[in-house]
Amino acid sequence: MTGADEKQALHRYLRNVRGVLAWKLEGLSDYDIRRPMTPTGTNLLGLVKHCAGVEMGYFGQVMGRPFPGEDDLDWHDGDDDELGGDMYATAAESREQVTDFYRRVQAHSDATIGELPLDAYGTVPWWPEERRHPTLHTLLVHTIQETARHAGHADIIREAIDGAAGLRDGVSNMPSEAGTAAWKQHYDKLDQIARSVR
Repeated sequence: MTGADEKQALHRYLRNVRGVLAWKLEGLSDYDIRRPMTPTGTNLLGLVKHCAGVEMGYFGQVMGRPFPGEDDLDWHDGDDDELGGDMYATAAESREQVTDFYRRVQAHSDATIGELPLDAYGTVPWWPEERRHPTLHTLLVHTIQETARHAGHADIIREAIDGAAGLRDGVSNMPSEAGTAAWKQHYDKLDQIARSVR
């Protein structure tokens, strides 16, 4: 595989996982995309905002190509008392603002990925000194991993909100013949197994 082929493959995986994350908001109310679903406040719109910030940093500032709209959202980074500062949207930030911001950041990231070679170096000031100068290749892998992790969080949160599950629009990766009764039976079987080994 050539460097160009490898870059295309990595870029394709990044685009795919971005789409999975964004799709998890579709069809939900503004309340449901913002409501905290874990004790630490994890919520769907916050995951999208966080992933936008990740790409803005790694494919922008780190590669010497700052994203011009960084101040369009409130990152709460300067407030030491703020928990999970970039993991939620403020009341003043609409769904449209956050998702549009993520799309614009993606376009900026895509331009960086398209224009730089995989062996181009960046500087990550918040990483330890020995790893502070990664290549674009490393940043692509890191960002795919980060986005995939949060897409997994979004999968679980979405299922907890309304029972919707699946990989992405048009590809559920769930057994098509399984209905509500079958899933209840499956759940009960797993619960019985868990209880039997206590």
